[in-house]
Amino acid sequence: MSASPTRVEIHADRIAELEAGGWRAYYDRDWPRVIRLMVALNQEQFHIPFPLSVVAAMHVARASIAWAPVEHEEAAVRHHLRRFYRMARRWSDLEFDPHRAADLEIGYWIEHRRLLGEADKSSFVDAMAALHAELFQLPISRMQESAEWRVKANNTVDLITGGDSQDPEADWAKLEEELRHCYRAIDREVNASTTSPSGRGRAKRG
Repeated sequence: MSASPTRVEIHADRIAELEAGGWRAYYDRDWPRVIRLMVALNQEQFHIPFPLSVVAAMHVARASIAWAPVEHEEAAVRHHLRRFYRMARRWSDLEFDPHRAADLEIGYWIEHRRLLGEADKSSFVDAMAALHAELFQLPISRMQESAEWRVKANNTVDLITGGDSQDPEADWAKLEEELRHCYRAIDREVNASTTSPSGRGRAKRG
């Protein structure tokens, strides 16, 4: 008799809190706070131990800084994201391809920037679903809900940073709640696959 799959613990509320704080620090250009929050997020989400969690956070920060100019060097962004995802895979024991994950991350960054201010964000949702599907090795169709919530969070941050928010503090809180819904949806799908005999590509903890 085979052992029952282990439930994967995704602490959605804590991850959402750290990520929302990281976004706010990024748009405030508060780089030391970005690093601190990313270190905590790497430890929480991917179990990257200290001090390697600092190295991983630096790669994410350097990718984000490299991406910020409209005229940017995409090879530098890709280099740092691949380094980050190699570390994330090693310590989380998820089964994704780090190079593909980095490319899909850039793909969603491209769609976010391209569709800024547009009403139809369907290709943005598709890009996000593809990234989630790769990270957790599940069909894209099962990542639609998490992707939709993540895009809603991006829309909220665009409202704030574009100067169109009537109440930025309330909208930062709304963004965090949208991220909670995103990670709760991922948690449901990942752990549904751990309890189903037909579950594909179950994510593992090391």
